[in-house]
Amino acid sequence: MEKIIKAAVERGASDLHIKAGDVFRARINGKLVPLTKQRLTPDQTRAIALKLISSDEDRAKIDRLRDFDCSWGMPGVGRFRVNVLRQRSSFMIVMRVIPFTVPTIESLRLPAVLAQIAESERGLVLVTGVSGSGKSSTVAAMVHHINRTQHKHVVTIENPIEFLHRDLSCSITQREVGVDTESLTVGLRAALRQDPDVVVLGEIADADTIDTAIKGAETGHLVIATMPTPDVTATIERILTTLPRDEREIGRMRLSEALRAIVSQQLLPQKDDQGRTAAVEVLVATTAVREALKDASRMGELRRHMADGRKQLGTQTFEQHLGDLVEAGLITQETAKAALSLSSPGPVPGKKGSKQAASA
Repeated sequence: MEKIIKAAVERGASDLHIKAGDVFRARINGKLVPLTKQRLTPDQTRAIALKLISSDEDRAKIDRLRDFDCSWGMPGVGRFRVNVLRQRSSFMIVMRVIPFTVPTIESLRLPAVLAQIAESERGLVLVTGVSGSGKSSTVAAMVHHINRTQHKHVVTIENPIEFLHRDLSCSITQREVGVDTESLTVGLRAALRQDPDVVVLGEIADADTIDTAIKGAETGHLVIATMPTPDVTATIERILTTLPRDEREIGRMRLSEALRAIVSQQLLPQKDDQGRTAAVEVLVATTAVREALKDASRMGELRRHMADGRKQLGTQTFEQHLGDLVEAGLITQETAKAALSLSSPGPVPGKKGSKQAASA
């Protein structure tokens, strides 16, 4: 098993699939490919699950587990976010590869404005995207930037812990849900009493965690969290729809005052299967953006603010960044069109002012 995992990581795999009745598979450059020819038996898959679960208590109840999350490390290879599940009454394991090396904003080719956002003293920063869009890597890169350039206490609450951060200029406290704290909500409330400058959360999606995250920003902290939403507009709508209808107006006010930025992203295949690259949409909460957020009828203005603020603020829409990626030769025009269809509608830009942009 370890030889197969090592070979998959060396080939650039992002995920590994291990399932009874099937071969080992890995997601490489976005495609799920077989790694072996021999199919795994239910007993073999169960044995692998036992090896990956570190807690004696959890191993003892292996046959009662239905869905289970943990992390696992392999010396010299990497760390893995592990999900053990049942399907057809037997085990399946999905492993997300987490490199030992913490990524940087530059190595991920993320917009430079993310460094400025990470240096904010306070406010709510949301990093969003569908599953597998690289949100965790982006958040890790922002934390790493803070860790290298600031002198702060950063508290992370994760399920499970993914990237391991060494204390550099900052003190980094990493807590794992189910191991170090009871739940994301409990951990977040406790974190606000632990003298943090920055609080980093795993995925927030329910009313309690969203409300507590906003409260954290309201009390003068920088709160960085992820959400499973595809773009900026959908993120704001998701936040507001979690609130009771009679609280949405005050919710708009609170969000508009607490928000610092929303970073939404998609991972796209590069030309000729040379890996994947992120297309990123960025909204920074300026005075004009805050005013638009307060009024439901002005939500349509947000895309214009993102586009117009590109030179001065570093903001951008998916259309603008997709155009840059096409122009740089990193992705094809067809990939850009497909990506744009998953977010807000609009033309795919090519070279600025060219016929390519008009015909796209």
